[in-house]
Amino acid sequence: MTRVDFYSSAEPKLQVACQLVSKATRQQLRVVVYTPDESTARAFDKLLWTYQAIGFVPHRMAHHALASETPVVIAHGGAEMSHYQVILNLHADSPPSFGRFERLIELVGAGHDDRRLARGRYRFYRDRGYEIHHHDLSRSGV
Repeated sequence: MTRVDFYSSAEPKLQVACQLVSKATRQQLRVVVYTPDESTARAFDKLLWTYQAIGFVPHRMAHHALASETPVVIAHGGAEMSHYQVILNLHADSPPSFGRFERLIELVGAGHDDRRLARGRYRFYRDRGYEIHHHDLSRSGV
């Protein structure tokens, strides 16, 4: 069953997502980053290119021909998921087919609306029996 990890105080969200994706790739995990729209997908793609002065996080957009061979795939909408180890959700809703993944990462920002939406996703996963873990980044960092 999918392990669900909530990271609260994840601000700025895209920067924290970069840190977690980078950490996962160092552990040789394959990650799908699920975004709400094309604009967010492109912003995250750009941020990954400039995230570290040394080091590189290999990534592609989900529709790219080599996505299945790339450790990090950025997807939105009904994009095909090319692998199923880790999915990092940047969307307000639960990602489709998240139950196929070994691990789901949920980022929760500091804003009221973001926390409210995250609580709804938390209840959704809890009510279906998923193993949920919480990490408060205001205390520990990534």
